[in-house]
Amino acid sequence: MPCTNCGSTLNPNSRFCDQCGAPAPDAEETRIARPQFSVPARPDDDDIESVIFTVRPTMLFIKIGYALAVLGAVLLTIGLNMVQVVNIPLYISLPIALSLLLIPAYYHLKRNMVRYTLTDSKIEIDYGLIARTTRNIPLVKIQDVTVSASIFQRILGFGDVVVDNASEIGGTTILHNINNPRQYSDLILREMRDRH
Repeated sequence: MPCTNCGSTLNPNSRFCDQCGAPAPDAEETRIARPQFSVPARPDDDDIESVIFTVRPTMLFIKIGYALAVLGAVLLTIGLNMVQVVNIPLYISLPIALSLLLIPAYYHLKRNMVRYTLTDSKIEIDYGLIARTTRNIPLVKIQDVTVSASIFQRILGFGDVVVDNASEIGGTTILHNINNPRQYSDLILREMRDRH
């Protein structure tokens, strides 16, 4: 057995090296097997997809709808209590009036079922609340991005982003009722330019 310090051959009965005096390892020493740790290979930066933006349709109409529903509920409750022909108790008229809130709540739920996401390689369009359907449009397949807004939409500061693509399905995809649509259109165009 060689000396661990100087490498010379050790006498089997000796407890120290004859050349350098280093202690000789014990032949009957119990060695503990330690697990070998390996560093996981890092994925290439090209494989990591980064999210540029995530946006949903505007909340403007839903807020207006809630305000109108509350106003309508108050007016309906007052109106039902002022009519003296039929005396409707408050515990009946109040739930009837509050049922008006179900209309904007439906549209709020419908709005939350749509999400548009731009990553550095594709546009994802998610539909659904519990079960989701995702449509992916690769940036390399996009031919044109247009902002479309009516006069009413321009006054209120939102519009549609129209994405023309050359995928297998083809056609046009519209990101409906987006706040500041020009900003999102520019981000899509910038990512398209970076991919080419």
